[in-house]
Order: sequence, then C-alpha cells, then structure tokens
Amino acid sequence: MVGVFSRKELKARRRGLRKLLPDPERALWTRLRNRQLSGHKFRRLYSIENFVVDFYSPEAKLVVEIDGSNHTRKVIRVYDAWRQNLIILQGVKVIRFSNEEVINNMDVVLETIKEHLPD
Repeated sequence: MVGVFSRKELKARRRGLRKLLPDPERALWTRLRNRQLSGHKFRRLYSIENFVVDFYSPEAKLVVEIDGSNHTRKVIRVYDAWRQNLIILQGVKVIRFSNEEVINNMDVVLETIKEHLPD
C-alpha cells in the first residue's frame, strides 16, 4: 500500500483542484469537514493510485464522488467505472452522487454517507 495513498507527485494537482472546487463539492465539504459527520475525518481531493478523488475518509476507507453533468457521457462513465474498480482494489468503497443530488437533497446525501460509515 506504500505509495498508493496521498501520492506526493500529485500534491500540486490536488492543490490546484482545491482552488477550482465546484459549488456542489464546496457545499458538501462544508458539511463533512472538521469531523462534522458522525465524528469521521474526511479529506477533500485526496489521491489514491494516480487518481484524485473528491472526498475520502481514511477511517472508513470510503470515497465520496460528486459527478457533474459531463459524467453522463458514455466515454466518461466507462472511464469512471474503470477508475472506480482500481480504487476498490485498494480496499476502498466508492459511493457516487450527482451535483443535483447534493444541491437539492443534501440531507439525503449526508444520511447515505453516514450509512457507509462504521459506528
């Protein structure tokens, strides 16, 4: 597992992405940060393998991905499935939400995330 999580060579990319955080991701981050959700630590724009994931809870080994409208395109869906399978091979669970779900149903999104967190 050494070199798989939080890869140093992706640090600059992660920092750059944090400056461009879309509104739905920013809104969810305000609810996940500082152990606000059931006391679990989340990191935003964290790297696993060569990929940068939206949110990651190291304690729960859980990735939360927020998909924008471009994720409805077939080529992107195929790439997302491939990427997700590689992340799962690291022993990490991945759950996905659309931008619309985060914006319109934040409480449902948070409850779903809580269901995937250990007690």
